[in-house]
Amino acid sequence: MRRLLVAMAAVLVLAGCAEPVAPEPPETAEPTVTSQAPTPAPTPSAVPSGTPTPAPVTTVSPPETEPEPEPEPGTDQQGPPSGFDAGPASSAQVLVNKRNPLQPADYVPQLVSVSIAQDGDETVRPETDAALAGLSTAMRAAIGEGVHVFSSYRSYATQTGLYNNYVARWGQAEADTTSARPGHSEHQTGLAVDVVGTGGQCRLNTCFGDTAAGRWIAENAWQQGFIVRYPRGLEGITGYEWEPWHLRFVGVEVASAMHDQGIATYEEFLGAGHAPNYG
Repeated sequence: MRRLLVAMAAVLVLAGCAEPVAPEPPETAEPTVTSQAPTPAPTPSAVPSGTPTPAPVTTVSPPETEPEPEPEPGTDQQGPPSGFDAGPASSAQVLVNKRNPLQPADYVPQLVSVSIAQDGDETVRPETDAALAGLSTAMRAAIGEGVHVFSSYRSYATQTGLYNNYVARWGQAEADTTSARPGHSEHQTGLAVDVVGTGGQCRLNTCFGDTAAGRWIAENAWQQGFIVRYPRGLEGITGYEWEPWHLRFVGVEVASAMHDQGIATYEEFLGAGHAPNYG
């Protein structure tokens, strides 16, 4: 019995000295990797998914309106406005053209002889002569030559003969572009003159407008109360071809206003309408 107890004690001692055995870890299942082909990203759409595509809207635009062409000089404002008064024949501001004849047709103004260089027996109204003297003096001081008058007052009878002569030579249509019919001439007022420089260059010719005298007159005549009555390119308004030699006295106040406002024709200044032909 004693031996049995000793043997059992030895077994217990040996068991207490042995290193503990670590328990084996439980088996863990290996993760299964499944190889899949990459899914392509969706292509963005111009129309969001689920949003209905709107039906196309047809816009009807109004037809384009062609801009109205600018009227050529003389093609509009035909004739004087209703109630327009061209003024009495004795007025220094009287309007005389193809639409506005003198009243009375045989009007004769008070006349004096032209006091500056002239052809011979030229006469004008007193205020016209005074303005001519001032114009000639100023031009001589500026460019060394004065003003020479070669045509001035014409009576109704004189204008009749002159106009009929042009008609016989050129026909009435052509005559009407250069010569006034009797009763429609500014020369009959005593307020109009045809001039040239005392040098005589380009007398009764459009080239006068390009001479020193012609240019000076065009730029400065207003200071003495004159206007170049029939400007270049405005035949449709005045009714006459360019005449750089034809001056009309309207008074310093009116001539200055036209100059300051940049108005080329007397018709436009008075608001009288265009006068390209008789009517």
